[in-house]
Amino acid sequence: MRIAIASLLCAALLAGCGSHPKSAAPSKAAEAKAFQGSPPVLVSVHKEAGQLLGGGTSAFKQRLAALKGHPVVVNKWAAWCGPCRQEFPVFQKVSVQFGKRVAFLGVDSNDNDESAKTFLKQFPVSYPSYSDPHIGIAATMNAVAAWPTTVIYNSRGKLVNTHFGPYTSAKALVADIKQYAE
Repeated sequence: MRIAIASLLCAALLAGCGSHPKSAAPSKAAEAKAFQGSPPVLVSVHKEAGQLLGGGTSAFKQRLAALKGHPVVVNKWAAWCGPCRQEFPVFQKVSVQFGKRVAFLGVDSNDNDESAKTFLKQFPVSYPSYSDPHIGIAATMNAVAAWPTTVIYNSRGKLVNTHFGPYTSAKALVADIKQYAE
C-alpha cells in the first residue's frame, strides 16, 4: 500500500515537470478596461493585439514613425526560442500595465509565420508582432545576435536601450521602462 501511494505521489509531482510556462494573459475584459482612455495611436496598436503583421522593414518603420510622441518597447522573439517562451508572460502583464502610455510591438525574427501564429495563440499579447523571417527589422534595431532582444525607443523615436536575453521578471522590465521610456 505504501509503495502504491508513494508511486502515485511521485507520478503527480513528475507530471508538472518540464511543462511550458502558463500564459499570464489578462482576460479581454480586463484589457479593455485597462486601455480605456488610451490615445488613438495606442488604440490602433491594441486593436491588432496578437496579430502577425507583414510589410517588412518599411511597415515597421512607418509604425514607429506613427508612434512618435509615445515610448515604444519592441520585443524580438521567435516561436522556436525557449527563453522567448519563458519571458512572454512578463510581456503579457507589463504591456497591459503600461499600455495606456507606452506602445509595445513584437518582431518575430528568423521564424516561419505558421509557427509564429501558433505561438501567439498560446501566448496572447495586447499588441501585434511584425513578421521578420530574414532578420531585416531586427537589423534596423541592432538586434540580430540574440533571442530574445528587447529595445526601447523614447517618445522622440530614438533607440535608447537594448536588452539582450530574456526578462525573467516583470519588475526588471518595468524598471527599464521607467528608466528609459518615461
